[in-house]
Amino acid sequence: MEALIKSTSLTSRAYWLIRLRWLAIAALCATVFGAERILNVSLPARTLYIIVAILFAYNFLLFLFVKYIISPQKEGSIRTIGRMITFQALADLFILTLILHFSGGVENPFFFFFVFHVVIASTLFSTLHSYLQATLAVFLFGLLLTLEYYGVLAHHSLKGFSDAGLYRNGLFVSGTFLIFSATLYLVAYMATSISAQLRKQQVSCENINVQLRKKDSVKDEYVLRLTHDIKGHLAAIQSCLGIVEDGTVGRLNEKQTDLVGRASRRAFKCMKFIKALLKLTRLRLSGRLEFADFSMKNTLFDAVSYTQNKATGKNIEVTCEIDPQVDVIYGERLLIEETITNLLVNAVKYTPQNGKVKITAKKREDSVLIQISDSGIGIPEGQTEQIFEEFYRADNAKKIERDGTGLGLSIAKQVI
Repeated sequence: MEALIKSTSLTSRAYWLIRLRWLAIAALCATVFGAERILNVSLPARTLYIIVAILFAYNFLLFLFVKYIISPQKEGSIRTIGRMITFQALADLFILTLILHFSGGVENPFFFFFVFHVVIASTLFSTLHSYLQATLAVFLFGLLLTLEYYGVLAHHSLKGFSDAGLYRNGLFVSGTFLIFSATLYLVAYMATSISAQLRKQQVSCENINVQLRKKDSVKDEYVLRLTHDIKGHLAAIQSCLGIVEDGTVGRLNEKQTDLVGRASRRAFKCMKFIKALLKLTRLRLSGRLEFADFSMKNTLFDAVSYTQNKATGKNIEVTCEIDPQVDVIYGERLLIEETITNLLVNAVKYTPQNGKVKITAKKREDSVLIQISDSGIGIPEGQTEQIFEEFYRADNAKKIERDGTGLGLSIAKQVI
């Protein structure tokens, strides 16, 4: 599991770099176009557009490669993805140096874009790797300035933007290089320090989450055993009360019948609560579901049919609208049907006499959207965020139904 989490994190980083590169490609195109057509700056535009095209193809191939190595058939390793990210970071430094060479070199203030690479490296890599990236950036920029200064590489001046010949000014070139180098190493130091602190906090939070999950699992197992034992005792109590109520052990007077009836009803409600708690705990602990193809349309009809009997007593109209495209789906039929039924029963329970309850099912690409609405009491403002918490019940619901468990929506959330 830990390897999977790390792999997923590295994959996210790889895709993040690819997305950033798409933005950089778009920005480079806009900058070249604006500088040449609007600001009338002399640029080897054709060469730069060729670089953009190569960069586009390179980024697209990287996207396909990352998609390939994380596919189920390939199941690329963490090491492969890590190397892929390192390769991207190094290649980007060379590409930026190439772009600077054809767009003014030291005369182009965009050379400070190397700073972004160092910040990104500090975010993605270790402290040592970040300083190595900064050192490579300093080396590449220094090499570019040196080769242009001595005429080994042809210099492409930005006529109309900066003074021509600055690349030949030794004081300007050396001063710019020193300031650039100091800035890059300072940024690397600051970014790696912040990243190190964030990584420590992340590790601490992950350890705390692991401990919480373990404690939560222990609590669930304890609740499961406890409620299972209570359920057995309650079943025995209900059985005894049933025999007494039936008169099997002798006739009861009116007062005795009333007391036994109260005890029986309380035992029934308590058993209902215990069963709900058991179900929720088992869902949380196991997470094992039996998936199969089934008819969602028939499931909805069964849920509505079950609810209809309860709605008739309150003269509540229950309507059902199902998209003709909604039929066979893949899922856990019993849990889905029970969840829909519980939501409908809740709607009927908290809707006054002569009200309306409506359920709709719509096809949404590769999913089905089920909506249940009613003319009932609704949920008080400010309590909608809490209704899925275990044992929580809205204030207005307590006034209508005093003995609710507060587990129905929590179970529904676990199922969904």
